[in-house]
Amino acid sequence: MQVLLATSDPVRLSFLAALLRDAGLSPVVLDGHISALEGGIGAFPRRLAVPSDEAAQARRVLRDAGEADGLR
Repeated sequence: MQVLLATSDPVRLSFLAALLRDAGLSPVVLDGHISALEGGIGAFPRRLAVPSDEAAQARRVLRDAGEADGLR
């Protein structure tokens, strides 16, 4: 797995994951359950990751969509 980005914005995270799924990729949100521990205040960013063999294509999809901000 390769982490593409980390964000505390759940709306953006959901949007980016949907973009990747629509492109036929398999995104995974890491640290998604931390919100139960933090009380939903957004203090801990969630990470968006894909399998290593999909990382280059995933970065290309996000850049083409104008979502390169914060990409690793």
